[in-house]
Amino acid sequence: MTHSTASEEAIAVVRRNTEEVQGGGNFDIFDELFADDFVDHTPQPNCTPDKDGARALYHVLRAAFPDFHANIHWQVADGDLVTTYKTYRGTHEGVFLGVPPTGRKIHFETVDAMRVRGGKIVEHWGVANLFSLMQQLGAFPAGGTKA
Repeated sequence: MTHSTASEEAIAVVRRNTEEVQGGGNFDIFDELFADDFVDHTPQPNCTPDKDGARALYHVLRAAFPDFHANIHWQVADGDLVTTYKTYRGTHEGVFLGVPPTGRKIHFETVDAMRVRGGKIVEHWGVANLFSLMQQLGAFPAGGTKA
């Protein structure tokens, strides 16, 4: 397999996860896309850094934002490592990080990198703008502070 082919296949796996599992709520293919020894190097609050933690996070997001989905702005791969810049969107209809449903439309940006081996996601690193999300939910003041 060439470097280019490996990159294209890795992008397809990551895109499937973003569109079908996260965005579509199709948890039937979660095990197909994630390796049993998956490691999340940057787990979200209250999540374990493993496959079960990723699955639990996706369930929490779908419960809090039933229409949760991502707009992928760009993806690039270097061999088996795929970096994605995307904006998540949804409507807050369930509890999220202790915040009761507000009915508000939300959006927040994320950059993540996922390593794909043997057609499965084996590692993840990511940065999500959760501060912006929590501001939109009213958990933090939206304005800046004056010094």
